[in-house]
Amino acid sequence: MTVRTRIAPSPTGDPHVGTAYIALFNMAFAKSQGGQFLLRIEDTDQVRSTRESEQQILDSLRWLGLNWDEGPDVGGPHGPYRQSERSELYTKHAAELVEKGHAFRCFCTSERLDALRKEQEETKSGSGYDGHCLHLSEDEVQAKLAAGEPHVIRMKVPAEGICKVQDMLRGEIEIDWKQVDMQVLMKADGLPTYHLANVVDDHYMEITHVIRGEEWINSAPKHILLYQYFGWDMPVLCHMPLLRNPDKSKLSKRKNPTCITYYRDAGYLPEALLNYLGRMGWSMPDEREKFTLQEMIDNFDLTRVSLGGPIFDQEKLQWLNGSWIRENLSVDEFGERLHNWLMNEAFIKQFLPFAKERASTFTDVAPMAAFMFSGQLNLTAADFAHKKLEEADVRKLVQFILWRLEALRVWNKDNIFAEIKTLSKEMGLKIGDCMQPVFVAIAGTPNSWSVVDSMAILGPDMSRARLRHAVEVLGGVSKKEMKRLEKEYRGLGQEEA
Repeated sequence: MTVRTRIAPSPTGDPHVGTAYIALFNMAFAKSQGGQFLLRIEDTDQVRSTRESEQQILDSLRWLGLNWDEGPDVGGPHGPYRQSERSELYTKHAAELVEKGHAFRCFCTSERLDALRKEQEETKSGSGYDGHCLHLSEDEVQAKLAAGEPHVIRMKVPAEGICKVQDMLRGEIEIDWKQVDMQVLMKADGLPTYHLANVVDDHYMEITHVIRGEEWINSAPKHILLYQYFGWDMPVLCHMPLLRNPDKSKLSKRKNPTCITYYRDAGYLPEALLNYLGRMGWSMPDEREKFTLQEMIDNFDLTRVSLGGPIFDQEKLQWLNGSWIRENLSVDEFGERLHNWLMNEAFIKQFLPFAKERASTFTDVAPMAAFMFSGQLNLTAADFAHKKLEEADVRKLVQFILWRLEALRVWNKDNIFAEIKTLSKEMGLKIGDCMQPVFVAIAGTPNSWSVVDSMAILGPDMSRARLRHAVEVLGGVSKKEMKRLEKEYRGLGQEEA
């Protein structure tokens, strides 16, 4: 048997270090066994999925040195490798499940399901679908179909008993079937959910080992059941521990930059970041801290993974990156890496026109342009002192701007400015008052050249990271305050509408 593993990212946002972490362990395991590593794009969320996001994922994983044997960009015998191009396969298998009595058509409206969830929350009577359409007769189903009533396809789940999940790291896991929802397999728009597409694709792509994050443990019974319904052999499951912030919470962009391209733009070596991810819950037999991807593959043993949540600590990553620079790069190589990073004509030319208009001597350029080559800026709350707004209001403003720009998919100066201008109108603020803390967050001073031009050049990952850093410098947002701000943010613009 040839070992075959895969990574299946969803192209709905920025490429996440958690994706790289799981990809690394899938690749290391497959290659250590003489097997193959695949990349599949799970783009069934047609509203949020974009080709731009997909390309970012491919580029960032390749920058790290993670290469796949089959995928949407390299092809292979098991394609297509985008789920959006495999819809006929999912439709066929969903119909097969209904025909065999393993799934049913559900005509419940969103209003009924919302009311059901609210009632369950109020009465604390459990959660999940209540089986309302489970026992519709064939005549009733056909009548609803003839009337054109929209519907989804749900899987049938045992009402009692225990599902036993075998895991490479955790042994046998027992999950009560009562905790497993009657999962939607095919949505009303005819597109599959993750669960159906995942199982169908893994089968036809001959995946032998599914190595994924531990957040998918509770979904394992649904997948096991689908394999049984189809009569297919189940791949081996392995659920990796989640990456954690230093405070042990789940890794999140609020407390750590999580986008792979942030680390590229902040001047980290791909070898060092990959090395650091390889140390997340795993170690070399000789316990050495520095190792290459090939050395990891040569010595890889999945059973050496520790189940304790690995801590993603930027200070340790920075130390490891410094070690790679000092110990693995010659002076010439260091210069070449700097040039390929940002210290090159193509990058510098983007902001030279702005520097030229402000410079009296050449020596003025380096200090005024330093923020273009920086990672996080060394700021204090005093730097954000505002003539019209209190510190709490500045923090709220920066948080609202961050939310606006996190949702912005086409990143250019016109779109950035348009979002901030719209927000300023909705908040009843002058555009200059809105821009002041943005200047400080991005450039470290309110007196820099055009900040939207700077953000366009720096890119979305670095710009958003600096805005998040500004929120933390200004005191951060507690969970209670976050709920209040989210409610206020959702209400913006409603009066005008």
